[in-house]
Amino acid sequence: MEKEVKNIAVIGAGSMGHQIAMLSVLGGFTTNLYDVEAAALDHAEKALQKRMTQWQEKGKITDEKKCEAFAKLHMTTDLQQAVKEADLVIEAVVEKLDVKREVFKQLDVLSPSHAILATNSSSIVSSKVADITNRAEQICNMHFFFPPLVMDCVEVMRNEQTSDATVEAALAYCKKINRTAVLLHKEINGFIANRLLHALTNEALYLYENGYADFKEIDLIAKKALAHPMGPFELADLSGIDVGYFANLQLFKETGNIIDQPSKIVEEKVKAGHLGRKTGKGWYDYS
Repeated sequence: MEKEVKNIAVIGAGSMGHQIAMLSVLGGFTTNLYDVEAAALDHAEKALQKRMTQWQEKGKITDEKKCEAFAKLHMTTDLQQAVKEADLVIEAVVEKLDVKREVFKQLDVLSPSHAILATNSSSIVSSKVADITNRAEQICNMHFFFPPLVMDCVEVMRNEQTSDATVEAALAYCKKINRTAVLLHKEINGFIANRLLHALTNEALYLYENGYADFKEIDLIAKKALAHPMGPFELADLSGIDVGYFANLQLFKETGNIIDQPSKIVEEKVKAGHLGRKTGKGWYDYS
């Protein structure tokens, strides 16, 4: 790295992106949040104002700290404006490889030559997007967990070309935003947490589809017997059923292994638009 990380750009103002941007400004970084849609930025602004007001009421943040944070947060639908002074760019767009490759192609052209380009993907390894750029040594995964403002973990995963300086800068950034970063020394699809979760979720779906127990009962056992804060079906609703579906689809494309193919019942939910809490209905009804 030629210079210290001071300016951050977050690409995508969805459920992950806007909270990562908030973590950045709370950590003292000037942060640009970009989205192609102005409506998404408006929604992000309202969601963050609501969340920070709740924090204030609970005594988790002072009014002064809140004002300082929002003063550092800038929202834009202009990608060039978002990244032109960035030292670190964190991509948080949809989990589709072709979309991410197009984004990284643009980021490579528009970002300063020293900037690190990180993907928040939990299913697409960074080498899959690094080859479309001219800065492979400055590319890595920085996987935040949902919701980023609550979850204290970031999986930082390097690829074969990622430089030590890039890794060190990513880890230092995580420390400044008060998040525990764990370094993965080589690439593996799904990383650590989601590989463990994937095994649990697949087994839960198998048990439900084959009539061993209702999904509500499986969730109850996960909570009562395994002391999980929520069951696998509740967690899918929280994260977004489509997120898990697309991750599974990507894994199946890569391995061709029938065991990695998304469950039919999950596919049906995605096609019906029942994606969990964000749509009001998933495994459970939130209406």
